[in-house]
Amino acid sequence: MSSTATVSDFIVDRLHQWGVERVYGYSGDGINGVMSALRRAEDKITLVQPRHEELAAFMACGHAKYTDRPGVVVTTSGPGAIHALNGLYDAAKDHMPVVAVIGQQARLSLGSDFQQEVDLESVFQDVGAYVQTVMAPAQARHVVDRALRIAEAERTVTCVIVPNDIQDAPMAEPPASHGATWSGVGYRPSRRLPADTDLGQAAEILNAGEKVAILAGAGVKDAVPQLLDLAEALGAGIAKAVLAKTMIPDDAPGVTGTIGLLGTEPSDRMMRHCDTLLMVGTSFPYAEFLPESGQARAVQIDIDAANLGLRYPTEVNLHGDARATLEALRQRVEPKTDRAWRDDLQEQIEDWWDTVAARANTEADPLNPQKIFWELSARLPDNALLAADVGTATDWYARFLKIRGGVQGSTSGGLASMGNGVPYALAAKFAHPDRPVIAMVGDGAMQMIGNNGLITVAKYWRDWSDPRLIVLVLNNRDLNQVTWEQRVMEGDPKFESSQALPDFDYDRYAEMLGLTGVRLDHPDRVEAVLDDALAADRPVVINAVVDANVPPLPTHLEMSQVKGYMQSILKGDPEAGAEIRQSLKAMAAKYLKR
Repeated sequence: MSSTATVSDFIVDRLHQWGVERVYGYSGDGINGVMSALRRAEDKITLVQPRHEELAAFMACGHAKYTDRPGVVVTTSGPGAIHALNGLYDAAKDHMPVVAVIGQQARLSLGSDFQQEVDLESVFQDVGAYVQTVMAPAQARHVVDRALRIAEAERTVTCVIVPNDIQDAPMAEPPASHGATWSGVGYRPSRRLPADTDLGQAAEILNAGEKVAILAGAGVKDAVPQLLDLAEALGAGIAKAVLAKTMIPDDAPGVTGTIGLLGTEPSDRMMRHCDTLLMVGTSFPYAEFLPESGQARAVQIDIDAANLGLRYPTEVNLHGDARATLEALRQRVEPKTDRAWRDDLQEQIEDWWDTVAARANTEADPLNPQKIFWELSARLPDNALLAADVGTATDWYARFLKIRGGVQGSTSGGLASMGNGVPYALAAKFAHPDRPVIAMVGDGAMQMIGNNGLITVAKYWRDWSDPRLIVLVLNNRDLNQVTWEQRVMEGDPKFESSQALPDFDYDRYAEMLGLTGVRLDHPDRVEAVLDDALAADRPVVINAVVDANVPPLPTHLEMSQVKGYMQSILKGDPEAGAEIRQSLKAMAAKYLKR
């Protein structure tokens, strides 16, 4: 680097040395120095400009999810930094490595209540595992290095705050004096393996079990063959947390599907009847969907010790890398000859997929959203990348897509934030411009920030070698997931002032942006619309006008939920007649399978 380089030039060059090729950001006077450095280094790092800092932070999180590399978001000071918080919390809750480079007012202004001055270290302390303000040029080296290394090693969020006068200051190396630090570039993850004694005890529990259930989370991403091998030896079933939805193929033996509020009946039944539980790489939060305390002997594997024993009283906690630990366990596990448990699970799994098909083909007004997902399932390209937004879109994603190997997808898991779908899809497309990408988004999320994201799609899509990006909008004019929660959990009818959304022509808006827009409002057109979208020469927005009264049925209804649902109807729900009809159709579909 030249002797005239600024601190900003150093930061950008250091990001490049760490392997960063793309950052997501929005300009402002608080970050102008870094933006100038990015302009000077366009041959090394590409700046992607979304329409809002929240989109940029979501994209950085999506980048980490679809590449396994740190995502970087660059924002200005004050409001720009605050806008990014939601996307950063999304990354932190899902254990994604993301680095935020944030502008700040000049050092001499700090403490004077200057315009856009915010105590950013305090603001970001909760979301960031490492938050540091660069107060001197010679400090920049170790701050950037630590931010990248901690983000990668701990799979978390870190923040580098840079006052605007420091950004343009000449870069200086640490002096040869006491107190100086000379840091370096690079990190490679190690393979942590639990102690032999603990592995032996875990194997004893698994060998003794007659009805073994496995709950797998996102931590199995690089250990799926090892997980399937162990499950086959144990004759176990595998339930998936939603972040592991696409990691483990649904057509693999014993895979019962997702679990919990978004779960399947086979997963629920397995947890209710198992005598042994193995949890791998998951911090699944809903303990009520796990075996009752004392019902099952339990073993847990996790690279993060804070997750061990967190949700269930485990007998043996294995602090280790999922792949290495599963391989070590497999060597100690005795293959079970009695396959009655696995055979029973497989029968339940096959029956469930028949039920899903039947529910997808029940009539609705004007269109059953489940049908779109079911028909899409068979049409997913082998290398497709999926992004599911939060809401009923996640319900249908979790239950109605039958995933094959090679397809990769995600949603906002720990934070469960609306608005992630379109920016995730954009990040996936920038990272893999040669692969088709599909976002599944509710109309509430589209009206929050998804429509803004389409402007970014329109700006960049011609740069992608495969232009296929489908945004499937579930247009039911309702904040649908919360409407159903109000009915079942609160016993309240639909609150129109809170839940009703204005209609919007998403297809016509897409056409205005130079994309392809399609209105889908009849079941007979579902297959043709999906086929055309997957063959299009540009991004496609499908405005799917769907029935808000198709219920996202839980795997089992507690009496309190049944009472709440009935109370909501008796209190005068404006959609009472339609919702009762659709609920009855959904429940009857289980018994009227084609």
